Amino acid sequence: MSGIDWPGLMRVGLHQLGLEPAAFWRLSPVELRIMLGADAAGPPLTRARLAELAAAFPDRVKEAKDGTDR
Repeated sequence: MSGIDWPGLMRVGLHQLGLEPAAFWRLSPVELRIMLGADAAGPPLTRARLAELAAAFPDRVKEAKDGTDR
């Protein structure tokens, strides 16, 4: 078993989205997820969030003399 709920996906695609069977089967998994709203975009990256990420994951610079990271 693939772990994919094909009957459920087909029910949503054919009934909720109103797709014809041929159109449903031509969709890629990514396209179907987008149509179902599963990949809704998160909030935009703010300066504050960027600063948090930069602090959590700082860039490392190699030393010119010995090649070690600092």
